[in-house]
Amino acid sequence: MGLPMDDIHAPTVTSGPTTSGSGVANGSNLEHLSLMELIAEKDKVEEELKALGSVLDSHNVNMNTSLTTFDGYPRADIDVAQIRTTRARIIRLRNDFKNLMSKIETGLHSHYSAAAAAAAAATSQPPATHHEGPTVGGASTASSVPGSVNAASASGLIETPFAKVNSVVEGSPADEAGLKAGDRVRRFGTATWLNHEKLTKVAEVVRQNEGRPIQVKIVRKNPMTQADQELLLHLTPRSGWGGRGLLGCHLVPA
Repeated sequence: MGLPMDDIHAPTVTSGPTTSGSGVANGSNLEHLSLMELIAEKDKVEEELKALGSVLDSHNVNMNTSLTTFDGYPRADIDVAQIRTTRARIIRLRNDFKNLMSKIETGLHSHYSAAAAAAAAATSQPPATHHEGPTVGGASTASSVPGSVNAASASGLIETPFAKVNSVVEGSPADEAGLKAGDRVRRFGTATWLNHEKLTKVAEVVRQNEGRPIQVKIVRKNPMTQADQELLLHLTPRSGWGGRGLLGCHLVPA
């Protein structure tokens, strides 16, 4: 008849606080980290999750693959113990990642609020001290909003492009805002390289802001110098412009 067995499919998760490989636990420890430190922790967690995923791949299993034979015995062709341990670690790290992203999201909102306030303060200065950059299709160059650039530099935050404009429909909201094919997107409202989730965050920002302007920070090659030029556009999603969607452009992952 045999002895009853634990469910070998269910990973064994130890009790106590969830901790990432770098030793940062869920909860209070995250409160003391700067935005850049949180980003560094996120990168570490992502790297370990990738490595653990490779362990599962080496056994040709995933988080849901059965570890028993059709008659309920542990499979002999895989290392069941290693897979259970790996799955448990992945569960812990996924929880860590969720908490880190929540803190990063809050930090980014604070960062961009401070940048916007600095930009507003800069524009209120007398013209003699304000060096306006050239405008392009409703966009201003980064030099026209020195407050935001200085705020970003001071924080050490690097806004890596996460999307590329593949095409723009003439007469669309994207066209009117100044977007061009080839532009690389650094920020789309609250969507950044840290949280865009394969551009699903961009779609969410668009849906939530129909009829309202969204700040879009892009990088564009200067055709004369071939140097990167940063532009801040204001794009207002809207229907009824004569084409499909609310933007009239096609974005792809960078």
